[in-house]
Amino acid sequence: MAATAAHGEVCVARQGNGSAPEYGAIGGHLREVRIARGLSLRALAGRVGVSPSLISQVETGRARPSVRTLYAIASELRISLDELLFPDAARAPLDLDGGPGDDERATAWPEIRLPEAHVQRAADRKVIRLASGVVWERLTTASIPNVDFLHVTYEVGGASCPDHEFQRHAGQEWGFVLSGTLGVTIGFDDEVLGPGDAIAFDSTTPHRLFNAGAEPVHGIWFVLGRRSAAFEPSPHASAWEPAGAV
Repeated sequence: MAATAAHGEVCVARQGNGSAPEYGAIGGHLREVRIARGLSLRALAGRVGVSPSLISQVETGRARPSVRTLYAIASELRISLDELLFPDAARAPLDLDGGPGDDERATAWPEIRLPEAHVQRAADRKVIRLASGVVWERLTTASIPNVDFLHVTYEVGGASCPDHEFQRHAGQEWGFVLSGTLGVTIGFDDEVLGPGDAIAFDSTTPHRLFNAGAEPVHGIWFVLGRRSAAFEPSPHASAWEPAGAV
């Protein structure tokens, strides 16, 4: 299982004999990129729709954001979620121009470079436990820029974002449910997936995934092209889960 989360922290750990959570690396990189973009805590918080103190708590490893909020932060900083969460992700030099070419870069498919190690052992997966009852386990031996290949778990009551809220990001995604009952809302369409069901959709369409049953949902998820995209969280909704939520 994933390492136990300390109060209000983002968990990045290995299963089994893996390494300890690398909270400082995540928050430190977030701060590094924010400063490189010329954004103050207050400016980034205003764009994401949260308080400056909460951004500060993430940067210092004292707050654990939801899936939705992580997407919002990565979008505003124009970096991939994979780069933000996994310290071993290949980090290209930051593009600080913010010019017209950004949209073209966001839609262009870069070369996919596979890890040198081919086999990811079950006991050594890197694991992220988010505040919203969602667990991601990476199924590759190293981060692959622009690609996510994950074993996902939605705990009972878990969801990618709060009720009546949605997330969206660049790319396309494919999912396969191994067990449990997964509710999926894509735009105005509602679906319920059970074991053996699969789904594919454009991630730029507002969507929400949640556990719709009384047991954990387990599935395999593949996302291609998860890059920053325009994302404007509702100013009336809390983008953060309460400290210590699971």
